[in-house]
Amino acid sequence: MSAQGVVLLLLWLNCCGWALWRYSTNTPNYHILSTRSTIKLEYEGTLFSEWSVPRTCSVKNKTSPKTELRCSSPGVHTIKPIVKGPDLEEERYLSVDSSLVCFLWYYKVMNFYHNLTQVLIIWIVDPENADPNELQWNASEPSLNSIILSKQLAALGQKPAIYTFLKKKVYFPHRKMKNGAWQISVPMSAEDVIKEIKGYKVAFQDCFIADTLFLLTFPLLTIPEIPGFLPISSPRGSQLMSDWSACLVSSAIVVADMETFQTNDSFRTWTRIRVPPNILTDDERHSVSDVNLSQDGIFFLIRGTLYLKNITTFTRLGSNENLPEDGIIGITSRKWCWLKYLLKDTERRSSMAIWTRNEVYLGYTSLNFVKIITTKKLGKILNISPAATLTIHNVEYTGHPLELALLLNYCVTCNVIKKIYLVIYNEDTKQWVHQDFALTVTTDSFIIPYFLYSALPQLILWDKHRIYYCYYNFTDFGVLQTPTESGNLSRLSHDSIIHDVLIDYYGNILVKMENNIMFYFKINVRDATKLHLWTNNATKSSIFLHTSAEISLLHVFDNGTIHPQEYPLKLEAQSVAFKTKEKCPFMAFYHNTSHIYYLLDKGQNLSVWVQIVYPENIGLYMIVESYGPKILEEKHHIHYEIALGYCTKTMIITFSQNVNYEAVDDYFQLQYQNTGLLLAQVRPSEYTKACPIAQKVFQIAVGCDTSKFIVVKGFKEKGHFQPDFFYIIEKSYLRDRPSKNLRVKYSWKKYGSPLRLHFREKFHPLIQLYNDNGYIEDVEANFIVWEIHGRDDYSFNNTMKKSGCLHEAQTWKSMTKLNKHLPLEEAWGPEFLS
Repeated sequence: MSAQGVVLLLLWLNCCGWALWRYSTNTPNYHILSTRSTIKLEYEGTLFSEWSVPRTCSVKNKTSPKTELRCSSPGVHTIKPIVKGPDLEEERYLSVDSSLVCFLWYYKVMNFYHNLTQVLIIWIVDPENADPNELQWNASEPSLNSIILSKQLAALGQKPAIYTFLKKKVYFPHRKMKNGAWQISVPMSAEDVIKEIKGYKVAFQDCFIADTLFLLTFPLLTIPEIPGFLPISSPRGSQLMSDWSACLVSSAIVVADMETFQTNDSFRTWTRIRVPPNILTDDERHSVSDVNLSQDGIFFLIRGTLYLKNITTFTRLGSNENLPEDGIIGITSRKWCWLKYLLKDTERRSSMAIWTRNEVYLGYTSLNFVKIITTKKLGKILNISPAATLTIHNVEYTGHPLELALLLNYCVTCNVIKKIYLVIYNEDTKQWVHQDFALTVTTDSFIIPYFLYSALPQLILWDKHRIYYCYYNFTDFGVLQTPTESGNLSRLSHDSIIHDVLIDYYGNILVKMENNIMFYFKINVRDATKLHLWTNNATKSSIFLHTSAEISLLHVFDNGTIHPQEYPLKLEAQSVAFKTKEKCPFMAFYHNTSHIYYLLDKGQNLSVWVQIVYPENIGLYMIVESYGPKILEEKHHIHYEIALGYCTKTMIITFSQNVNYEAVDDYFQLQYQNTGLLLAQVRPSEYTKACPIAQKVFQIAVGCDTSKFIVVKGFKEKGHFQPDFFYIIEKSYLRDRPSKNLRVKYSWKKYGSPLRLHFREKFHPLIQLYNDNGYIEDVEANFIVWEIHGRDDYSFNNTMKKSGCLHEAQTWKSMTKLNKHLPLEEAWGPEFLS
């Protein structure tokens, strides 16, 4: 039996609870669902009679629980199974497009470690005529149909290219098509991981190719399974717990109640994580209460003690690593990926947090841990009475790249109720800020926070039964509402409790109950809707982000096998919105902020535009919000037009800084005060669960770009390299008049090839600014040139008087004399200007 057949059998054998039905297509992540698509229907249960479909759709076998559906006309189609008995099965409203996008890019990666490159073999696939291996994404070469299709489109001028999202680089095929596929080489990268395959707008039989977004990083290794090692798991009967790398979601770990599983490709392949015998007792091995995936390995929290499993060892962590030996109640890592950020006062950023009831530790790479606070110090900072009890309830990283939030338990008698307060810690400034947040709960309540992907601090929290929202920098707080039961999700899901919550970068929020019923809402929305059933209540499952940042489900079976399953959140949400008649108030929301990180140097500004299109007389507008130091000025220019019953508003936002650094008492202090990191976001004034995207978030860092460097024009890095090139400076030309000539070694690597000039030719250096991508601009600012070996026989082309100076200006001679105590490179700079 095939692997897919085994999975279907296991799903069927687990079907001892609810009856339900679902659908699938041949395209990954349901990327294409059109009139050309084959839609596979599947019913789980014993009461099935036949399928009910509209006249514009046809079913291959109407009375089979598993069949295929095709819809010849676009639109929203009502699909449902007819069952025996009085109960009715729920219907779905499938949105079928008339899209001209029919084909997909398929890629296979080959790693070459000798030159640190990755070669992508790329071809074109028609999902309706693809090989099964291509549909399951494990093909090593194109099928015959794909070879023919790729060659046909190549003859029409089609050719793929790989675009990187962060560094904006483009890579093209380095040779002609071979065996029906192209090859593109890209450098291995641990940062520029978000990539997209794009081609030309070339059609074949009126069909185009969909762009493919994917993650590609430096190859990562999973921890190998070693014979004789033993399983490590959560307690028997526990729900799944998982963690993944914020910047590489395909690298993940899942702990079940019988095994622990690791993957680097979103569970297309996986290994079991096992530990050596005689380190843990049998009870301890089955007592994992939390897990964290990091660069150092996998951290397990077992009965208050932290353990680390990596490729070579399984280690108990404690006082040697500056951690408690026991008493740890939680660990967490970052939820959002910020590869770039600006640090002013520190040189590193933590990757995980560990806490006890009274202490918080931050973890850095190479197993470096630092205690940052105790509840005793927090009580003094927050001015808490010594008679009250203050403990740490929970810890979570915020949406800000440098901030961490603590939930604190506060009570006096602590018998019935307690209050939960929130403080935010900035790793760069080392400041603690008490937020305007207080939640009164019973003493046995446990609240879990999850900060949203936004510029302002915003979060949702949950206990076993309800979701709390806290929007717009703690100014909007409440209980997430539902059509009935006043927001109590347990009452709407057969008394099950909340198991997991997942939030993506598009503002979608998915709440999963322990019995696999799911609810859906979006960022800044105050009500949730119940989604159609997708997974049986007898199957243990977890939600996670797939390689392409789409939401997927992971099923774990009792025999120790797992099965990832793509989940069509967009289609399911559209189906529910169609039934409830919920609509998005605007037609389109555009912006040009293609980057998530902008760095402004002195004199630079940033202009972005945002546009919203909506029906006339609704009165929408755009909101710009920022969070961080007040170091930038904002100017808004709004353009408004109306035509054919639709309004279009366009706003141009300019961020700038107007600071005069001339003639100041302390140049460096003023520069320090006006540098920093702030987060900004643009969003519509209103949106609902039916809107495609919530907001655009980006960073603006004001300061020095460490990736930039200056070059003197004419000094080329390439050329005839001479590693041992020396020259002599005669002693009479040296400032201190030594007794011997000075022999100087010229650094070819540092300065490049020397510039050849005739000795009568005047030399005026032109300074140019570069970064990793090449030339940026000529430097127009004034600059100082000095001779680093003490030579003083040079002269200048002009005098102060000829240059129009009214008073004697600073000179190299006067400044070196004034600052004899300083090194030459510090004797004259902008801080001495007056």
